[in-house]
Amino acid sequence: MSMFDGFKFRVVSSPVHRLDPRVKFLYVCVVFGVAIMFNELLPLLLLFFVQVPFVLVAGVQREWVRSMRGASLLALIIFSTNLIFTYFSTGIWNLEYSLSMTLRFIVLVESFSVFFLTTSPDRLSLALEQSHVPYELCFAFTTAVRFVPVLAEEAQTIMDAQKARGLELEGGNFIKRVRNYIPILIPLIVNAIRRSLELAEAMESRAWGASERRTNLYVLKMRGGDYSLMAISLFMLGFAVYARFSIPVPSFASLLSL
Repeated sequence: MSMFDGFKFRVVSSPVHRLDPRVKFLYVCVVFGVAIMFNELLPLLLLFFVQVPFVLVAGVQREWVRSMRGASLLALIIFSTNLIFTYFSTGIWNLEYSLSMTLRFIVLVESFSVFFLTTSPDRLSLALEQSHVPYELCFAFTTAVRFVPVLAEEAQTIMDAQKARGLELEGGNFIKRVRNYIPILIPLIVNAIRRSLELAEAMESRAWGASERRTNLYVLKMRGGDYSLMAISLFMLGFAVYARFSIPVPSFASLLSL
């Protein structure tokens, strides 16, 4: 569950936390697009290290490392799958390509982790509303963002309680392990349904949806740091498009052979 902890908002006073969520989301989309644009290892390595200063300035190093550690299992699966399939299709163990695909996944996890660690659900909902997204969709999205880490913590609590009662989660074959998780899933689903009913009652008691026009106490405004990040993001996107079509990207193996 450590991967979900890396997507839970942390209250820290930092310049990254004070940035407009819309600009940070633009930056995440640019990173996503650039990561999809390249299959080579060197640009993806550069894209990975470009985001490290954001983590250091935001002061969320511990949570970021936890999200990277939680994504390591999926990264290993992606690496193994690409390595095996490229061997069957080409007859060559293409290690660099498999590492590139794995690093692309890590870059995406890294960027979204920084975004959710430094953006509160309230400011995210406000940003979506000011972007003219229907409020029903804003509420559904921010509620999911709030409750996914809560469900992850609750699942870990249930697992610890069942282990204390003698439940074995690691032993046996694959089918037995799946069956062992049934005592975890049933109380987790029951608690999720109970929490959703409580949320529905709270919304009804507050007359949710009674007024079509909503007002907000706060209004997001762009500042100097927001415009700077927007300019950096657009420059990164433009340079990546230019490099993709105009600059040949050398392979990592060719650089090592020099």
